[in-house]
Amino acid sequence: MTHGTPPSFPHRHLLGIEGLTRPEIEGLLDRADAAVDISRQVEKKRVTLRGRTQINLFFEPSTRTQSSFELAGKRLGADVMNMSVASSSVKKGETLIDTAATLNAMRPDIIVVRHQSAGAVHLLARKVDCSVVNAGDGAHEHPTQALLDALTIRRNKGRIEGLQIAICGDVLHSRVARSNIISLQALGARVRVIGPSTLLPAGIERFGVEVFTNMREGLKGCDIVMMLRLQRERMNGSFVPSVKEYFRYYGLDGDKLALAKPDALVMHPGPMNRGVEIASDIADGAQSLIREQVEMGVAVRMAVLEALACHLPNE
Repeated sequence: MTHGTPPSFPHRHLLGIEGLTRPEIEGLLDRADAAVDISRQVEKKRVTLRGRTQINLFFEPSTRTQSSFELAGKRLGADVMNMSVASSSVKKGETLIDTAATLNAMRPDIIVVRHQSAGAVHLLARKVDCSVVNAGDGAHEHPTQALLDALTIRRNKGRIEGLQIAICGDVLHSRVARSNIISLQALGARVRVIGPSTLLPAGIERFGVEVFTNMREGLKGCDIVMMLRLQRERMNGSFVPSVKEYFRYYGLDGDKLALAKPDALVMHPGPMNRGVEIASDIADGAQSLIREQVEMGVAVRMAVLEALACHLPNE
């Protein structure tokens, strides 16, 4: 699957971007580059995970992420089982530990976990003997989304070093934003965050980003405009006066995009709220990388599963 021999990934789990070195991130991107080629072939199956069991354990619904992890596992030859747990029936604490003990008794090799509570995936990883991949935990991190975003940028711009990248919208509730800030800065990009003050975390400046509450000012000179979904399901209280007002000031339309560089590219982690975060003509336009991000998602998840395979027993 790989071109040449990529550096080995020294970690048993992928729980976040935080803590990874630049060479480790770039090594995963190099693996994913090779996986893109495989996914575009007629024969997509590999035997890297043949005989291995992968459990996708999703406490939050996510068709896009879960399906791409399933596809990635199957392309590498794993036996994949999906467990979608209704969030209303799951409690924190002992219930999660009991779930971990039950799964561990099934002797899986890799568990991919999405959970509504930050830190839940780290807790589960301490209770099982297999490798664990974080597919999103609360507003904490979403490492494979950050990796696929970095891969998409690198393939289209040829580099990440020195690019000016704007992350716009609901930064406060976004695990995608947190992981991207860490990864893109590690890879040498200059990162701005743009949003209303009610949707920017207190002390966000400590991450080394430039902060703008005026989107028009923030987009000037940017190479990449990365929009975030308005995370209404994670909000308690009123953070924006109305959807219409939000789009007027922070939704990406042609007028605002024109303030970025002429060759600026547009991204969105999905699913999109058209007319809320982004206008349809921009989402579907020539500068949009949104569909390509979906393809890169499968490749990145193949790369992560392959990188963790070297830590599995009997390997």
